[in-house]
Amino acid sequence: MQDFALLRHITIGQYLPGDSLVHRMDPRAKITVVLLLSLALTVNTSYLANILLLALCLGLIRAAGISLRYVLSGVRPALPFIIALSLMQLAFYGNPSVTSGLPVITFLRWGPIFITSSGLQLVLVSLARFVDLMILASILTNTTPLAHLAYGLEDMLKPFGRLGVPAHEISLIFILALRFVPILAEQLETLAKAQASRGADVGAGGRWRFWRTARAMLVLIVPLFLDAFRRAEELIVAMEARCYAGGRGRTRLIQLHMGRADGIAILVCALLAAGFIWFRKSFPF
Repeated sequence: MQDFALLRHITIGQYLPGDSLVHRMDPRAKITVVLLLSLALTVNTSYLANILLLALCLGLIRAAGISLRYVLSGVRPALPFIIALSLMQLAFYGNPSVTSGLPVITFLRWGPIFITSSGLQLVLVSLARFVDLMILASILTNTTPLAHLAYGLEDMLKPFGRLGVPAHEISLIFILALRFVPILAEQLETLAKAQASRGADVGAGGRWRFWRTARAMLVLIVPLFLDAFRRAEELIVAMEARCYAGGRGRTRLIQLHMGRADGIAILVCALLAAGFIWFRKSFPF
């Protein structure tokens, strides 16, 4: 039954109540910090910059009072796919143009397989970025109720309303997508248990026999999509029955307030992100 416990691997989008400094921050400040650090992550390809950014993300995890083991548990089901893709990237990507300042060393060249030090760097940096982005997304969603997150996102998009950007609708879609993730995981778990009870070979392939597991899980995709469409239709009917007409004229019970700590956090992260971007070619390795 451990192979069917899909819901316990869903960590992003699950709010964990707490009273840490990160929990008390305004959601708009948290979204801004995550965007700034994500920007710094995407432009840096050196080992040292990614190690420093990973240390910064681990510090934020500690400040938020969230278990790192809980955050990384969401990666566990996809670990075989990540390793397989990383090995393919390492073996067949050849000589990528990674600007690290280090000389490119060829480790192996045999037929189509071409393993170099820059290819190895690309794989390791990509894995570090993936872990960092996973941590940042978990910090944002694990420390912020979804309603607060929706209000914060809507407030940040409101200035773009003059350009025709539907702020309320975009925030609503974002929140509905996050709410649907655990619902679909629970439904997939139910379908897998039902198929297994009828003798189907679902979930018996093991975590590392992912090709066999992927083929077995294909029989669950169609009923899962049918259930998702049914839930979406029920949601539309419920919203229409309540006379939902978009965000115009809507009031809120929850009012967001940005304090001094939020401003300091944004300023510090903006300076850090600017430093990582400005000196991205100056890191020694």
